[in-house]
Amino acid sequence: MRNKFVIFAIFLAVCIVLYFFWPFGKRSFDQNKAFAVEISDNGLSFYATANTETVSDFLKEKNITLGEHDYIFPAMDAKIFPGSRITILRAVPVTIEVDGQKIELDTLGTSVRDAISEADVTLSHADKISPALGSLLKPNLDIVVTRINFEEIIVEEDIPFQTIEKEDNTVLWRKKETKQKGEKGIREKTYKITYTNGKETNRVLLGSKITQPPVSQIEVVGTKIIVGKTQTGSATWYSFGDDMTCASLDFPMGKYLRVTNRANGKSVIVQVNDSGPYGKGRVIDLNKKAFQKIGDIGAGVINVKVEEILN
Repeated sequence: MRNKFVIFAIFLAVCIVLYFFWPFGKRSFDQNKAFAVEISDNGLSFYATANTETVSDFLKEKNITLGEHDYIFPAMDAKIFPGSRITILRAVPVTIEVDGQKIELDTLGTSVRDAISEADVTLSHADKISPALGSLLKPNLDIVVTRINFEEIIVEEDIPFQTIEKEDNTVLWRKKETKQKGEKGIREKTYKITYTNGKETNRVLLGSKITQPPVSQIEVVGTKIIVGKTQTGSATWYSFGDDMTCASLDFPMGKYLRVTNRANGKSVIVQVNDSGPYGKGRVIDLNKKAFQKIGDIGAGVINVKVEEILN
């Protein structure tokens, strides 16, 4: 019986407390509904008193505006409570120049690296970025990406062949024959090429090797002389021109003659380009240069044998 009485007394006391204090507490809360809210606006934190229920209403009350690409948490329609924290991240307008185009971007990142990543631009290890990737963003920043690419190429170059002349006594005099046809060789050169934004800006030779050696061309010059008409007599000289020429009355213009000094056996081959001489016993008049090959200029006249060379 006593326990029932105790229980009843406790219940009565609770009812009295609720009756007298609950309305007051409720009225107190309703009458003083303003509370503090923390705001972080792009890293700058401060507190403000809130008298609204949603984030959207709170921003209007405090005249805080958002850009189209700004980020806010919690969402605009979220309710706020005492101790709520509203975070705002401001989008930064930047321009990225890359691959011949300009990308205009409003980014929530803080560094150049963030902006490039958000623009979905893939970089190679050699690309140059200005400003540097770690640089902080600021409004209307121009970011320039310079593409740097490398390529190794092999270029073939011709190696010219040499021409070798040899005398051949089995071939008629002055006649030329090709005994071996020349062939160009091939040299391979390896270059490392640097391209800047797609244009070649540097070329470095890495190596060179001959993959096909050249083949020399061998030409023979005939020395075999077949003699036609022959005569003997005196030879004189004249000083005109510097070619191996002569004057003759017995052989036509353009004819080649072999003239031999009968005293010393020296010979010279000359071409007829004039007529003469007209002195008795004289059969040929040699250019000074030709005369010197077989005799002494001081002698003036020498005894010679003149032989016609047949072609």
